[in-house]
Amino acid sequence: MASPTEPRRLALAPTTLARSVEEASVGDAGRAEGALLQVGELARATGKTVRAIHLYEELGLLTPHDRSKGRFRRFARDAVVRVRWISKLQDLGLTLPEIQEVVRAHEESASASHAAAYLRGVYAQKLEETRRKLEQLRELAHELEASLHFLTHCDASCCSTETITSCPSCEHQAAAPAPDLVAGARIH
Repeated sequence: MASPTEPRRLALAPTTLARSVEEASVGDAGRAEGALLQVGELARATGKTVRAIHLYEELGLLTPHDRSKGRFRRFARDAVVRVRWISKLQDLGLTLPEIQEVVRAHEESASASHAAAYLRGVYAQKLEETRRKLEQLRELAHELEASLHFLTHCDASCCSTETITSCPSCEHQAAAPAPDLVAGARIH
């Protein structure tokens, strides 16, 4: 256990943003620039690779605060939030070039209200797309449930001597039409 005068060294585990930033900034004991993160620390704090951080910088999505005397990139602590934002935009389905467009349009906005309106438009579109995708996933879940139910009855009603070629004309489940996920597997 560390003494009260000795700085704590914490293992990085990016479970929450605050903890990740705190842990990353504690990483190098005695460093005067404790608020700045080197690229590896930023990568660990965000769960990204160093290459991803470099790519974000190359694309203009992330800007280092400065460079150390050894020419290492150093990022302000709020870079953790920026990387998480980029990740969330990717989770929404935006490509890195599309994220570049979002950043460019936001930064070139004539005013804060125009910037907010632009982001609101992007987010509203993504919310609608997400809702449509959720509905598609719900429908797919119902199809999977019906297919599993149908296939469970196949186990119970088919004898082990039936060949797979008899499946397209199965008489054991004639009352229930096969769901598409089952019927499509039957067609050659």
